[in-house]
Amino acid sequence: MLGIALLGSGRMAHVYGPKINNHPDLRLVSVFNPNESSAEKAVERYGGTASSDLGAVLADPAVDAVIIATPTNTHLEYVEAAAKAGKPIYCEKPLDLTLERVDRCLAALKANPVPFMLGFNRRFDPDVSALQAAVRRGEIGPLTFLMSWSREPSPPPIEYVKRSGGYFVDATIHDIDLICWIAGERPEEVYATGSCLFDPAIGEAGDADATMTVLKMPSGCIAHVNNSRSCAYGFDQRLEAFGRDGMIQTTNQRDDNLIRWDGTRTEAREPLKHFFLERYDASFHHALDEFSRAIAEGRPPSAAQEDGRTALAIALACERSRLEGKAIRPDY
Repeated sequence: MLGIALLGSGRMAHVYGPKINNHPDLRLVSVFNPNESSAEKAVERYGGTASSDLGAVLADPAVDAVIIATPTNTHLEYVEAAAKAGKPIYCEKPLDLTLERVDRCLAALKANPVPFMLGFNRRFDPDVSALQAAVRRGEIGPLTFLMSWSREPSPPPIEYVKRSGGYFVDATIHDIDLICWIAGERPEEVYATGSCLFDPAIGEAGDADATMTVLKMPSGCIAHVNNSRSCAYGFDQRLEAFGRDGMIQTTNQRDDNLIRWDGTRTEAREPLKHFFLERYDASFHHALDEFSRAIAEGRPPSAAQEDGRTALAIALACERSRLEGKAIRPDY
């Protein structure tokens, strides 16, 4: 079993804590937070030892790998420290908010080669991975269109929005990564536009809460993403791949997939899964499974640091496009 040090004890740490405990090849050794009382609360729920001393955590021979689930602006510091300590790293996305700091992460990983995986968990959703595999097998022939719908049930707190890096970096980056992964190529240019239609505070912060993005691939395939910070009927998550020979779609998920007919309703169905924690619950387990298997097999994990840089470069180009009102070529 791999001994895991969980860096962070906030929201995402509480996503990974149960997944570590439920994984047959992982065990939680320690939880790190500079605020040790916060780490202690996580330890009470998931086990391990609480610590505010990062050096001691990384020096512990029982720690075989780290999961970084801290605020984005701390990722660089922790990646550099873990790489120097020779610990394999699983890091939440995005790697950072600027390409300059991402390049520092990449330099640290080049100087201290350790297995590294970025938390693009949606690749590991069973429906999404099945669609990608079908496209790569050529089931629908050459791709013409790729489309992604990603709409959240309600806007996040404005404090979160202000430190998120903007809607494209915070949320659209998931869609961007999936599109590049499914298509097997990255866009040569992007055009994005956005509005603030749901929470005026988001607009006052200079961000958008409803966006549409078009990505043009070198092959000629055109991808489209639409995102919304508000969706009255739940967490709307769909993908469509359209090719010369056919089409493949993923559908939304519900706790109950029955369709009901009675005297007062027809084709009635249960609401959609409410948020990413429910909709993508299994994907986090599968992502950690890929991380542990890659270490055991001595190979690089999928969703590596270069994928993170590519997705961030595209997301930043989308933000420039929104602000400047023109197509932008990403800075690869």
